[in-house]
Amino acid sequence: QVQLVESGGGLVQAGGSLRLSCSASGRAFGTFTMAWFRRPPGKAREFVALITWSGGTTDYANSVKGRFTVSRDNAKNTVYLQMSSLKFEDTAVYYCAANDRGLVGSSESLYYLWGQGTQVTVSS
Repeated sequence: QVQLVESGGGLVQAGGSLRLSCSASGRAFGTFTMAWFRRPPGKAREFVALITWSGGTTDYANSVKGRFTVSRDNAKNTVYLQMSSLKFEDTAVYYCAANDRGLVGSSESLYYLWGQGTQVTVSS
């Protein structure tokens, strides 16, 4: 069974940067579509970014385009989310998610593996 573990969250000032990591254990995740979601305080979980198994396709929510970059290192079983020019409204618990069915999209229902989440707090 594959397990996903996020790390890299923390407190950062507006305009700053953070890099989140999501490591997969259990088996190689080279064929997994990986995604990042987030849950802002008091709101529903929302899509942030995704990357296909080869890294050839990425997609981003409009709210983070140009500021966030998703990447992966299949040799390390790790996917990253580089977040720059952070805003107060980026404050959320960030989750990584995965599916190995070749499904690509922004809907939570496409992903059946989830990490426990990591808190990102941006101070204004």
